[in-house]
Amino acid sequence: MATQTAPLPLTASPRRPISAVLHDWITTVDHKKIGLMYIGYALLFLVVGGLEAMLMRIQLIRPENHFLSPETFNQLFTMHGTTMIFFVAMPVLFGFGNYLIPLMIGARDMAFPRLNAFSFWVSAFAGFLLYFSYIGGNGLYGGGGAPDVGWWAYAPLTSKVFSPGHSSDYWTLSILLAGIGSIGTAINIVATVVSMRCRGMTLYRMPLLVWLYAVMSGLVLVAISPLTAAQIMLLLDRYLGSHFFDTQAGGSAVLWMHYFWIFGHPEVYVLILPVFAFMNEIVPVFSRKAIFGYPAMVAASVGIGFVSVSVWAHHMFTVGMTSAGNTFFVLASMVIAVPTGI
Repeated sequence: MATQTAPLPLTASPRRPISAVLHDWITTVDHKKIGLMYIGYALLFLVVGGLEAMLMRIQLIRPENHFLSPETFNQLFTMHGTTMIFFVAMPVLFGFGNYLIPLMIGARDMAFPRLNAFSFWVSAFAGFLLYFSYIGGNGLYGGGGAPDVGWWAYAPLTSKVFSPGHSSDYWTLSILLAGIGSIGTAINIVATVVSMRCRGMTLYRMPLLVWLYAVMSGLVLVAISPLTAAQIMLLLDRYLGSHFFDTQAGGSAVLWMHYFWIFGHPEVYVLILPVFAFMNEIVPVFSRKAIFGYPAMVAASVGIGFVSVSVWAHHMFTVGMTSAGNTFFVLASMVIAVPTGI
């Protein structure tokens, strides 16, 4: 006897209310959703930073242009640099790391899911706090506006004398909070790589992307911590009467430069190592060939991590360091080309 099959009627799943969807995304600890939020957040600030760059380029398109005032140009310059480093480049790389690393090492999630969510929301709040300065800040020239001391904020421009309002405070607090979020994410990535690998995945079986993200996260811990400490010192200078960077009271403006560039140059490798990681995954797949020289690539990546923390003062050759100091940083800057070239 022939049998007949009857198709089941297709029933559309009921649409969830927007409030429920938003609640899920806001309260999630899922590494994929947090990774996507990092990427979306970075793309939002990429648009903002791109608009700022476009306004500056219009000003510079011809001599004697008056499209922007000098005060506004300084504000845009500060906001653009800060935005692109702290709220575009680093979030988008952390987003890909959050999404991909647990999948590539066979883990169900990051080692500390709640710390992961906390780090994202602290970083997100930091970006919005920075732009709130347009409403709540008084700039270098006395008018309301954004910070205008350059994205590196050299002393003494950040002192109360030259930045009497609150715009520099918004910059300082936003960088401080972004640093806390970055340190939390870096700790999470390192802990995940070290302790959450599936059975049989030894360190030398990990994908190169995971290796490079582990090195990058270690650099974040080394580089962001001094910058975060410098923000605390700057707040103490501005509000509690300390004199870390006040040259008129025995402080040192060069000290701020050291703190900033101890962050600033390892940050270059924080940003480029994940790019190397993507290349090392994409090229072998589409060329259908295994990566060549895996041990050398791992060693070179770790070497970059170690040497990159000893090159920061090649940004400071004109500040009056000793000849021995200058020579050391020249040699270190040459040596780091070797693992980078590999």
